[in-house]
Amino acid sequence: MFDVGALELLVISVVALIVVGPERLPKLARTAGLWVGRARRAFSSVKEEIDREIKAEELKEILRKQAESRPLDTILEETVSSRPAAKTGAPSSAEAATEAADGSARPDRRPDNPSESSSPIAEPPQDRS
Repeated sequence: MFDVGALELLVISVVALIVVGPERLPKLARTAGLWVGRARRAFSSVKEEIDREIKAEELKEILRKQAESRPLDTILEETVSSRPAAKTGAPSSAEAATEAADGSARPDRRPDNPSESSSPIAEPPQDRS
């Protein structure tokens, strides 16, 4: 933004020393530093607020485009309507939840006791000597 080099800073400090005097120069430098810090903080907070607003607008635009292109209700309806046609015997998550709540789950789907399951890997018999 401002291109201030070492020579310019030297010229400014010499002029300030001559105009203000050596007694009041430290107080002036401290006050100037406080004002510069406040200005930087204000500028930073405004910049962050603008960035947040831009991101919020971008998010709103993305959500609006998604809602226009394919709403969630349509996706859910298509999924539910195509589910009975492609029934494979495995229960859907909604059916499994209903069966678990009713207690009407079929025993051939998932045994309560893992030792009752028919595993393809046979366990060796235990020796009881």
